[in-house]
Formats: sequence, structure tokens, C-alpha cells
Amino acid sequence: MHIAELNRMGARIQKQGPHAIIEGVKGLSGASVMASDLRASAALVLSGLVAKGQTHISRIYHLDRGYENLEKKLEVLGAKIKREKE
Repeated sequence: MHIAELNRMGARIQKQGPHAIIEGVKGLSGASVMASDLRASAALVLSGLVAKGQTHISRIYHLDRGYENLEKKLEVLGAKIKREKE
């Protein structure tokens, strides 16, 4: 499911059997996306940080199961992250 969410941001990823074929792109664009699990959540957060514009990630509770206070740790590095209630 997270391949479709990353593609919504402008990534070019195709799933072929157990493999993912990834084409490089010049940049990503912010979008409203939905996290499906812990790793997808982390990938969407990092993609959102490099994307142009704002990215809104729903179902972020997956992230809390594996990364304690991730947004605060990333803010120390200069990230601009705001957690909103759903």
C-alpha cells in the first residue's frame, strides 16, 4: 500500500512480484497520504521532509509503536513537523 502513497507524492515505483522497480525523480511533492505500517510511516515522514510543499500523513499511530518521539528528534536536525489530532 505504501508504494501507492509514495507514488502519490511523485515517486516512480512499480511492484513486480516480490521486487520493487524504482526510477529516480527530480523531486517529490507534498500530498495527503496514509501510513499502513511502521516502516511505511517512517518512509512517508522522510519523504515528506524532502518533498516540496506540505505532506499530511494519516494513521501515524503506527509510527509511535517503533519510534519514540521521532518528530522531536527530527526537529533537532531542522525538520518542521507538526502533529495534529485526527
